[in-house]
Amino acid sequence: MKTVLLAGGFGKRIEEESHLKPKPMIEVGGMPILWHIMKLYSYYGHQEFIICAGYRQEYIKEWFANYFLRRSDVTFDFTSGKSNMIVHHSDVEPWKVTIVDTGLNTMTGGRLKRVQDYIGDEPFLMTYGDGLCDVDINKLESFHQAHGKVATLTTVRQVQMKGVLDIGGDNAVKSFREKSKEDEQVINAGFMVLEPKVFDYITDDSCVFERYTMPLLASEGQLMSYSHSGVWQCMDNLRDKHDLEMLLTTKHFPWNE
Repeated sequence: MKTVLLAGGFGKRIEEESHLKPKPMIEVGGMPILWHIMKLYSYYGHQEFIICAGYRQEYIKEWFANYFLRRSDVTFDFTSGKSNMIVHHSDVEPWKVTIVDTGLNTMTGGRLKRVQDYIGDEPFLMTYGDGLCDVDINKLESFHQAHGKVATLTTVRQVQMKGVLDIGGDNAVKSFREKSKEDEQVINAGFMVLEPKVFDYITDDSCVFERYTMPLLASEGQLMSYSHSGVWQCMDNLRDKHDLEMLLTTKHFPWNE
Protein backbone atom coordinates (compact mmCIF):
# COMPACT_ATOMS: atom_id res chain seq x y z
CA MET A 1 0.00 0.00 0.00
CA LYS A 2 1.05 3.57 -0.63
CA THR A 3 1.15 5.95 2.32
CA VAL A 4 -0.24 9.47 2.04
CA LEU A 5 1.08 12.11 4.46
CA LEU A 6 -0.76 15.40 4.98
CA ALA A 7 1.96 18.04 5.27
CA GLY A 8 0.57 21.25 3.81
CA GLY A 9 -0.82 23.27 6.70
CA PHE A 10 0.53 26.50 8.15
CA GLY A 11 1.20 25.17 11.67
CA LYS A 12 0.21 28.47 13.28
CA ARG A 13 0.13 27.09 16.83
CA ILE A 14 3.86 26.42 16.66
CA GLU A 15 4.80 29.44 14.57
CA GLU A 16 7.98 29.94 16.62
CA GLU A 17 9.42 27.39 14.19
CA SER A 18 6.82 27.01 11.45
CA HIS A 19 7.45 30.53 10.14
CA LEU A 20 10.69 29.10 8.74
CA LYS A 21 9.62 25.64 7.64
CA PRO A 22 6.51 23.44 7.30
CA LYS A 23 5.37 21.99 10.61
CA PRO A 24 6.11 18.37 9.57
CA MET A 25 9.74 19.39 8.96
CA ILE A 26 10.28 20.62 12.51
CA GLU A 27 12.95 18.44 14.04
CA VAL A 28 12.56 16.16 17.04
CA GLY A 29 15.44 13.91 17.97
CA GLY A 30 17.56 15.53 15.29
CA MET A 31 15.26 14.64 12.38
CA PRO A 32 11.97 16.06 11.04
CA ILE A 33 8.88 14.56 12.65
CA LEU A 34 7.80 13.61 9.11
CA TRP A 35 10.90 11.38 8.85
CA HIS A 36 9.99 9.59 12.09
CA ILE A 37 6.47 8.93 10.79
CA MET A 38 7.89 7.55 7.56
CA LYS A 39 10.26 5.32 9.53
CA LEU A 40 7.26 3.79 11.32
CA TYR A 41 5.60 2.84 8.03
CA SER A 42 8.93 1.69 6.61
CA TYR A 43 9.44 -0.63 9.58
CA TYR A 44 6.25 -2.42 8.55
CA GLY A 45 7.33 -2.69 4.91
CA HIS A 46 5.67 0.38 3.40
CA GLN A 47 8.26 2.23 1.34
CA GLU A 48 6.22 4.37 -1.05
CA PHE A 49 5.03 7.77 0.14
CA ILE A 50 2.94 10.58 -1.30
CA ILE A 51 3.41 13.84 0.58
CA CYS A 52 0.61 16.41 0.28
CA ALA A 53 2.62 19.61 0.53
CA GLY A 54 1.44 23.21 0.56
CA TYR A 55 2.93 25.86 2.84
CA ARG A 56 6.68 26.13 2.16
CA GLN A 57 6.44 23.07 -0.07
CA GLU A 58 9.84 23.89 -1.59
CA TYR A 59 11.46 23.21 1.79
CA ILE A 60 10.24 19.59 1.76
CA LYS A 61 11.42 19.07 -1.82
CA GLU A 62 14.85 20.51 -1.11
CA TRP A 63 15.24 18.43 2.05
CA PHE A 64 14.58 15.17 0.20
CA ALA A 65 16.70 16.29 -2.77
CA ASN A 66 19.67 16.51 -0.40
CA TYR A 67 18.77 13.52 1.78
CA PHE A 68 20.89 10.98 -0.12
CA LEU A 69 23.95 13.23 0.01
CA ARG A 70 23.59 13.87 3.74
CA ARG A 71 23.34 10.15 4.48
CA SER A 72 26.31 9.08 2.32
CA ASP A 73 30.10 8.97 2.51
CA VAL A 74 31.37 10.61 -0.66
CA THR A 75 34.52 11.73 -2.41
CA PHE A 76 34.45 14.85 -4.58
CA ASP A 77 37.19 14.48 -7.18
CA PHE A 78 38.16 17.63 -9.09
CA THR A 79 41.57 16.43 -10.29
CA SER A 80 40.47 16.00 -13.90
CA GLY A 81 39.14 19.53 -14.04
CA LYS A 82 35.62 18.20 -13.68
CA SER A 83 33.46 17.46 -10.68
CA ASN A 84 33.10 13.74 -10.04
CA MET A 85 31.27 12.43 -6.98
CA ILE A 86 32.05 8.93 -5.79
CA VAL A 87 29.65 7.37 -3.27
CA HIS A 88 31.41 4.95 -0.90
CA HIS A 89 28.63 4.14 1.52
CA SER A 90 25.02 5.22 1.81
CA ASP A 91 22.62 4.82 4.72
CA VAL A 92 19.29 5.59 3.09
CA GLU A 93 16.00 3.79 3.24
CA PRO A 94 14.55 2.19 0.08
CA TRP A 95 11.89 4.87 -0.18
CA LYS A 96 10.03 6.22 -3.16
CA VAL A 97 8.78 9.70 -2.25
CA THR A 98 6.38 11.77 -4.35
CA ILE A 99 5.94 15.35 -3.15
CA VAL A 100 2.86 17.11 -4.53
CA ASP A 101 2.09 20.82 -4.21
CA THR A 102 -1.57 20.56 -3.19
CA GLY A 103 -2.06 24.32 -2.79
CA LEU A 104 -1.46 26.88 -0.11
CA ASN A 105 -5.00 27.18 1.28
CA THR A 106 -6.43 23.77 0.37
CA MET A 107 -8.21 21.91 3.16
CA THR A 108 -7.33 18.37 4.28
CA GLY A 109 -9.94 16.62 2.12
CA GLY A 110 -9.02 18.75 -0.86
CA ARG A 111 -5.35 17.88 -0.46
CA LEU A 112 -6.21 14.19 -0.48
CA LYS A 113 -8.38 14.63 -3.57
CA ARG A 114 -5.52 16.35 -5.39
CA VAL A 115 -3.26 13.29 -5.10
CA GLN A 116 -5.90 10.79 -6.27
CA ASP A 117 -4.11 10.20 -9.58
CA TYR A 118 -0.90 9.30 -7.72
CA ILE A 119 -2.72 6.77 -5.54
CA GLY A 120 -4.67 4.98 -8.22
CA ASP A 121 -7.54 2.54 -7.70
CA GLU A 122 -6.21 0.76 -4.63
CA PRO A 123 -6.48 0.95 -0.83
CA PHE A 124 -3.96 3.24 0.85
CA LEU A 125 -2.67 4.41 4.21
CA MET A 126 -2.99 8.00 5.35
CA THR A 127 -1.96 10.07 8.35
CA TYR A 128 -1.08 13.59 9.46
CA GLY A 129 2.47 14.93 9.41
CA ASP A 130 2.53 16.08 13.03
CA GLY A 131 1.94 13.05 15.27
CA LEU A 132 4.00 10.06 16.36
CA CYS A 133 2.53 6.70 17.31
CA ASP A 134 3.75 3.15 17.88
CA VAL A 135 0.64 1.54 16.36
CA ASP A 136 1.19 -1.83 14.69
CA ILE A 137 0.46 -1.02 11.04
CA ASN A 138 0.11 -4.70 10.13
CA LYS A 139 -2.63 -5.22 12.72
CA LEU A 140 -4.32 -2.01 11.61
CA GLU A 141 -4.38 -3.23 8.01
CA SER A 142 -5.71 -6.65 9.02
CA PHE A 143 -8.51 -5.02 11.03
CA HIS A 144 -9.46 -2.87 8.06
CA GLN A 145 -9.48 -5.76 5.62
CA ALA A 146 -11.63 -7.87 7.95
CA HIS A 147 -14.53 -5.41 8.26
CA GLY A 148 -14.74 -4.40 4.58
CA LYS A 149 -15.78 -0.78 5.13
CA VAL A 150 -14.45 2.28 3.30
CA ALA A 151 -12.37 3.74 6.11
CA THR A 152 -10.59 2.88 9.34
CA LEU A 153 -9.05 5.39 11.70
CA THR A 154 -6.86 4.78 14.72
CA THR A 155 -8.22 6.03 18.03
CA VAL A 156 -6.47 6.70 21.34
CA ARG A 157 -7.75 7.71 24.73
CA GLN A 158 -6.63 11.19 25.74
CA VAL A 159 -6.25 11.78 29.45
CA GLN A 160 -8.18 14.65 31.01
CA MET A 161 -5.50 16.85 32.57
CA LYS A 162 -7.59 18.96 34.93
CA GLY A 163 -9.91 18.42 37.84
CA VAL A 164 -13.60 17.98 37.05
CA LEU A 165 -16.21 20.50 38.19
CA ASP A 166 -19.97 20.12 38.54
CA ILE A 167 -21.42 23.61 38.01
CA GLY A 168 -25.06 24.43 38.66
CA GLY A 169 -27.36 26.76 36.77
CA ASP A 170 -26.48 29.59 39.15
CA ASN A 171 -22.78 29.17 38.28
CA ALA A 172 -22.05 27.81 41.75
CA VAL A 173 -19.57 24.94 41.94
CA LYS A 174 -21.55 22.00 43.32
CA SER A 175 -18.68 19.54 43.52
CA PHE A 176 -15.07 19.03 42.59
CA ARG A 177 -13.09 15.85 42.03
CA GLU A 178 -9.78 14.86 40.52
CA LYS A 179 -9.70 13.39 37.04
CA SER A 180 -10.33 9.67 36.65
CA LYS A 181 -10.04 7.10 33.87
CA GLU A 182 -13.71 7.65 33.04
CA ASP A 183 -12.89 11.23 32.03
CA GLU A 184 -10.62 10.15 29.19
CA GLN A 185 -11.79 11.03 25.69
CA VAL A 186 -11.51 8.86 22.61
CA ILE A 187 -9.93 10.94 19.84
CA ASN A 188 -8.85 10.52 16.23
CA ALA A 189 -5.11 9.78 16.15
CA GLY A 190 -4.89 9.57 12.36
CA PHE A 191 -3.09 6.51 10.98
CA MET A 192 -5.94 5.54 8.66
CA VAL A 193 -6.58 2.89 6.05
CA LEU A 194 -8.79 4.07 3.20
CA GLU A 195 -10.41 2.45 0.20
CA PRO A 196 -10.33 4.38 -3.11
CA LYS A 197 -14.10 4.85 -2.77
CA VAL A 198 -13.28 7.50 -0.14
CA PHE A 199 -12.73 9.99 -2.99
CA ASP A 200 -16.47 9.86 -3.66
CA TYR A 201 -16.92 11.49 -0.23
CA ILE A 202 -14.64 14.45 -1.00
CA THR A 203 -15.95 17.49 -2.85
CA ASP A 204 -13.28 20.07 -3.68
CA ASP A 205 -10.38 22.08 -2.23
CA SER A 206 -12.64 23.52 0.49
CA CYS A 207 -13.52 20.07 1.85
CA VAL A 208 -12.30 19.51 5.41
CA PHE A 209 -11.82 15.76 5.73
CA GLU A 210 -12.55 15.72 9.47
CA ARG A 211 -15.67 17.93 9.30
CA TYR A 212 -17.31 16.68 6.12
CA THR A 213 -15.90 13.39 4.83
CA MET A 214 -15.56 11.53 8.13
CA PRO A 215 -19.04 12.44 9.46
CA LEU A 216 -20.54 11.44 6.11
CA LEU A 217 -18.73 8.11 6.19
CA ALA A 218 -19.89 7.57 9.77
CA SER A 219 -23.51 8.35 8.91
CA GLU A 220 -23.42 5.62 6.26
CA GLY A 221 -21.74 3.09 8.55
CA GLN A 222 -18.54 3.17 6.50
CA LEU A 223 -16.12 4.41 9.18
CA MET A 224 -14.55 2.01 11.69
CA SER A 225 -12.16 2.68 14.56
CA TYR A 226 -9.06 0.73 15.54
CA SER A 227 -8.28 1.23 19.22
CA HIS A 228 -4.63 1.81 20.06
CA SER A 229 -3.50 1.65 23.69
CA GLY A 230 0.17 2.45 23.14
CA VAL A 231 2.04 5.70 22.62
CA TRP A 232 0.63 8.61 20.64
CA GLN A 233 1.79 12.21 20.79
CA CYS A 234 0.90 15.10 18.51
CA MET A 235 2.99 18.24 18.03
CA ASP A 236 0.70 21.25 18.20
CA ASN A 237 3.01 23.55 20.15
CA LEU A 238 6.49 23.82 21.69
CA ARG A 239 5.41 21.96 24.82
CA ASP A 240 4.30 19.04 22.65
CA LYS A 241 7.63 19.17 20.84
CA HIS A 242 9.43 18.90 24.18
CA ASP A 243 7.25 15.93 25.14
CA LEU A 244 8.13 14.26 21.84
CA GLU A 245 11.83 14.84 22.47
CA MET A 246 11.47 13.14 25.85
CA LEU A 247 9.56 10.22 24.30
CA LEU A 248 12.29 9.62 21.74
CA THR A 249 14.93 9.43 24.47
CA THR A 250 13.00 7.35 26.99
CA LYS A 251 10.67 5.16 24.92
CA HIS A 252 11.73 2.33 22.62
CA PHE A 253 10.46 2.79 19.09
CA PRO A 254 11.31 0.11 16.50
CA TRP A 255 12.42 2.69 13.94
CA ASN A 256 14.59 4.63 16.41
CA GLU A 257 17.04 1.93 17.46
